[in-house]
Amino acid sequence: MNRRTSLLIRTLVFLFILNSLSLFYYFTHHHSPQPSSSSSTSKSSPFKVNNYLTPLSHQTHFSKPWPILPSYLPWPQSATTAPLRSCEAYFGNGFTHRRDVLHARDGAGWFRCWHSETLRSSVCEGGRLRMVPERIAMTSGGESLTAVIGRREEEELPAFQEGAFEVDGGGFVDRKFLVDREFLDRFVPRGEVTRHTMRDLIGKIRIVGGKDFECDEWIEEPTLLVTRFEYANLFHTVTDWYSAYVSSRVTGLPNLPHLIFVDGHCMAPLEETWKALFSSLRYAKNFSGSVCFRHAILSPLGYETALFKGLTEDIDCSGVPAKELWQKPDDHKTARLSEFGEMIRAAFGLPLNIRRDGKPLFGHNVLFVRREDYLAHPRHGGKVESRLSNEQEVFESLKSWVSGHKGCKINLVNGLFAHMSMKDQVRAIQDASVIIGAHGAGLTHIVSALPKTVILEIISSQFRRPHFAYIARWKGLEYHAINLAGSHADPGTVIKELTDIMKSLGC
Repeated sequence: MNRRTSLLIRTLVFLFILNSLSLFYYFTHHHSPQPSSSSSTSKSSPFKVNNYLTPLSHQTHFSKPWPILPSYLPWPQSATTAPLRSCEAYFGNGFTHRRDVLHARDGAGWFRCWHSETLRSSVCEGGRLRMVPERIAMTSGGESLTAVIGRREEEELPAFQEGAFEVDGGGFVDRKFLVDREFLDRFVPRGEVTRHTMRDLIGKIRIVGGKDFECDEWIEEPTLLVTRFEYANLFHTVTDWYSAYVSSRVTGLPNLPHLIFVDGHCMAPLEETWKALFSSLRYAKNFSGSVCFRHAILSPLGYETALFKGLTEDIDCSGVPAKELWQKPDDHKTARLSEFGEMIRAAFGLPLNIRRDGKPLFGHNVLFVRREDYLAHPRHGGKVESRLSNEQEVFESLKSWVSGHKGCKINLVNGLFAHMSMKDQVRAIQDASVIIGAHGAGLTHIVSALPKTVILEIISSQFRRPHFAYIARWKGLEYHAINLAGSHADPGTVIKELTDIMKSLGC
């Protein structure tokens, strides 16, 4: 007990020192002179100090603190370069090539990008950046789903006019646009993305003189700008969450950033997790006038994360406990997905110190993730494509087997996720010893599963995709698959596989 107490104290001291260093780094590397006055004035006659317009309206919001995560490992800054195609380069901070595009001069704006050669993507950030919503063509966003049935996706994705975003160039403006085509091709390449909205956003940023940098509203706290694709799909949304999380760590933010969706999608259930993960959430088109950011971070598209790229690239990484990597770093091992999963659980206030040793007091939870019909987005008919044609039969067979099981206690959990809050979904994942399900986006929740959780995926012949086998490997989870000849599963085969799994758990 004394040894465990000593280890806990040392861990807490280490995390305190690490957080202090993070705060020091942020405030020494993101300095931007504050205006000499924060009083509001009319837009027609702004108050001037040193030839710069003071903010007309300052918005100061509470920022949530970073939670203490058991699997957290330091995010090295530019002094340390993760080896090309290493696990840290894929899942952690491979964004170590810094390119300063605009240097701050006499309190004016600044802009820089952190590039990853491994992911061929960049996390960009800037100060004194202005967004002009009327120069972004897209729907307002945030509406009720039922109010926009039939709306086309093209209407919801942003189309940026020149000057949709502008940066304060102070008294020296030597060019119209912030970056040129060569810069975009090098640091924000289009790749396989046919409509790369973040590239388009950066390409349309103009530099304006300090005298013309006028703002209707200022946001003082660090703010993430995010554009979502396939926003109603859990797998793709998890890639967006992960990109936003990595961007926040890469830029050394002292607290959880605020969030602005630069898209016009309507509300969706997955918004619950966005709000839990970050300090606040707004839609770009919901602002009534121009808004200026003291510090804005542009999150890469979810398509540019390792979670998505790993579907077509060979990412040779295995998940291990953070403690193991702390003691013995290995370029082919990672704890980053475990860290991220803990971040999701912490966002919902779920416990992080759960240890799964021996038999659970109330028995093993076997979670069966179901696929249900539900209305996902304006273009969706409400009918979910079946991946397991006799899913109900399989569930009823498992239910019968569990009721007659003579070994340890087993609780079969009916995972009707479409009718559960996101917090309850994550809690069900956390409490599960075994997770069973047909191939489908709902299985992406395994990023939040505890160590030693066992995954059993039932895969129809039409959907032999590696999504969840890879996520399980990158998290260090035991994974099993039942590959079907069609879409019909033999309940006996599923029960046999589960029986073997339960025996391995000592049940």
